[in-house]
Amino acid sequence: MLVWQQQKNSGGRRVGMLTTKSGVLQTPFFMPDATRATVRGVTSDELKMSGTMALVVNTYHLMLQPGESLVRRAGGVHTFMHWDRPILSDSGGYQVYSLIHKNPQMGRITEEGAEFRSVLDGTKHLLTPERAIQIQFDLDVDMMVVLDDPRPNSAPETEVREAVKRTLRWAQRSKTEYEKQVALRGLTGEIRPLLFGVVQGGMFREERKRCVEGLVEINFDGYGFGGRHIDMEGNFLEDILLYTASLIPEDSLRFALGVGTPEDIARCHALGWDMFDCVIPTREGRHGRLFVWKSEVIPSVSEESRDSSAAPQNDRNFYTTINISNAQYEEDFSPVDPTCDCELCTKYTRAYLKHLFKVGEPLAARLASLHNLRFYAKLMDLLQKG
Repeated sequence: MLVWQQQKNSGGRRVGMLTTKSGVLQTPFFMPDATRATVRGVTSDELKMSGTMALVVNTYHLMLQPGESLVRRAGGVHTFMHWDRPILSDSGGYQVYSLIHKNPQMGRITEEGAEFRSVLDGTKHLLTPERAIQIQFDLDVDMMVVLDDPRPNSAPETEVREAVKRTLRWAQRSKTEYEKQVALRGLTGEIRPLLFGVVQGGMFREERKRCVEGLVEINFDGYGFGGRHIDMEGNFLEDILLYTASLIPEDSLRFALGVGTPEDIARCHALGWDMFDCVIPTREGRHGRLFVWKSEVIPSVSEESRDSSAAPQNDRNFYTTINISNAQYEEDFSPVDPTCDCELCTKYTRAYLKHLFKVGEPLAARLASLHNLRFYAKLMDLLQKG
């Protein structure tokens, strides 16, 4: 099965078609986080109306609640949450590492896997590379990510080097288990899930290179950027993102995990990345922060920057954000964004949305989330056309 077919490449910006068992996706694309098999407060039909084409669920959270066996008995996560478009499952490694990093008493990373206590009831669990793959097969997703050993960008080189070595050993174990599960479940090339490795290496080029070369030798459908794409001060890590993308084979998908803000998505796309996911659009919406278009010409895909492989650092002038709780919107009877065709912008005013948030009406978070999701869908449409 031809997984991804590149249609054009303009100054490093790739556009193509990705084939999954639940449908074809045009790249680049963005996946809202449906962490626990739901995008909070939004129905599957509303997600489709927003233009959302794919979602991300989380292995760690679903194994704890409701449990992968229940999801399997429901017919898989697509049936469970009534979503018939592509779904990618994250391995949960980042969540487990974050849990342990914040409180070492909650678990530890060993060669076997990640040992941790559930934040729900304190029960002990062991998430191994093999178990992460088995769970994701039980979820019956379209795309899955191997378990890796993430480290913060501030980690010293010796620690990062050991994490890369473990990431590669776990990647091989994951691929072996993946092939075993494909055979056991009788999955053909047309319906098998796609498998992504994760490139660790922190801020060190040599370690990123070592990790990519090891993962490519194992052979995955796509490769993700592991670790944060910003430094401790919030600066966009353009150099390491560009370098990592350049190492990944041209015919493979490049997944910028956890990215992000609209300008960071535009920047990463300009550097050669194809897939993105983040909680930002819905989380910001629930807090009354909304994205508003200023221009449909995105700087990183404008004519003057098409011939450059480097993304500009000041990409935010194509949109702005408003905080609907501000007093200035009390009597503002205009739409949140007059150029937007979402339910909020076509039927209601800023004053009404502010009122809903002020009285604690759940409809406020739903409308704001849908608006932001629609903004992201339009952003991806522009990048695809750019």
